[in-house]
Amino acid sequence: MSYVKGLHCRECGRRYPEEPLYVCEFCFGSLEVEYDYEGVRESMSREVIQSREKNMWRFRELLPLRGEPKSGFSTGFTPLFRSERLSKKIGIKNLFIKDDSVNHPTLSFKDRVVAVAISKAIEFGYKVTACASTGNLANSVAALSARTGLNSYIFIPADLEIGKVISTLVYGATLVKVKGNYDEVNRLCSELVTEKEWAFVNINLRPYYAEGSKTFGYEILEQLGWKAPDHVVVPVAGGSLITKIHKSFKEFQTIGLISGFTTRFHAAQAEGCAPVVNALKENSEIIKPVKPNTIVKSLAIGNPADGYYAIKTVKDSGGTGVAVSDEEVVEAIKLLAETEGIFAETAGGVTVASTIRLKESGIISKNDSV
Repeated sequence: MSYVKGLHCRECGRRYPEEPLYVCEFCFGSLEVEYDYEGVRESMSREVIQSREKNMWRFRELLPLRGEPKSGFSTGFTPLFRSERLSKKIGIKNLFIKDDSVNHPTLSFKDRVVAVAISKAIEFGYKVTACASTGNLANSVAALSARTGLNSYIFIPADLEIGKVISTLVYGATLVKVKGNYDEVNRLCSELVTEKEWAFVNINLRPYYAEGSKTFGYEILEQLGWKAPDHVVVPVAGGSLITKIHKSFKEFQTIGLISGFTTRFHAAQAEGCAPVVNALKENSEIIKPVKPNTIVKSLAIGNPADGYYAIKTVKDSGGTGVAVSDEEVVEAIKLLAETEGIFAETAGGVTVASTIRLKESGIISKNDSV
């Protein structure tokens, strides 16, 4: 049974049917999936969740599908473990790492959102998928499209790391390099969506795609024993991940799976592309687009689609934003590898480096759960 009521505008509140729509035709606000939480409350319990397979679909009542999922059966429920050696280095006793570098099939949290988008694309009858990407999304769309028999077209910045280019091509996708940064690639795709009968996972399917990020938050709460931590430090690119983890906490509170939470959410970005953090420092709700200049390609979105909502999430939770240098990112990647045996990509380095900054500034104390 589906508990999806439809879509609603995050700005004016207008409601829309469950279709491949992503923008309000009245105010141009973004659309979001709406659920019947009373129905979910009656059918979803801790016991029901824990009786299910250890993948992202254990939370299916809060995901936007009508029928059975078509992908993602090995995706999600990645390790959340208490850091021992990194904790001592940073000086935080209760430091936990959510390790999506072992996610299936492409070793990125993007497998979560793409599993939802691919399943929804098949529900809507699409035969071709597409996306604009800085690399991780490209790999995931190509891999999961191949697994479900869909053709895929992937649009990337021309200067993307060769490793990520190869990782996409190996799945048989049609790869299109665009001279420009991610924001220019995304604008091109936004024009193509009106011409092609394709499921652009992060454009016309964006309301459904973004819901997959909530599984990250659900798992954190379950793996911590149905309790929320004091802080969550989240790498920010388009801004969706931090808002959806926050939404997942609110949903578990609404349906009674946790008693409440006072978690502070912190946005982590690289100095060379920090539009959300810049706005937070200026105490502004307006995103000023920037031209990315950083090694952190996977977060290099200068005009984030959900930037406004990321700012709101941080402010409403009492959190803050941190922008770290490329040098700090490299040192954090090395530190995480040397202490915990995890070789993260640059977005992981941003998160660790930002956590160090938050501890040094006193925003996070040594006894907080992080």
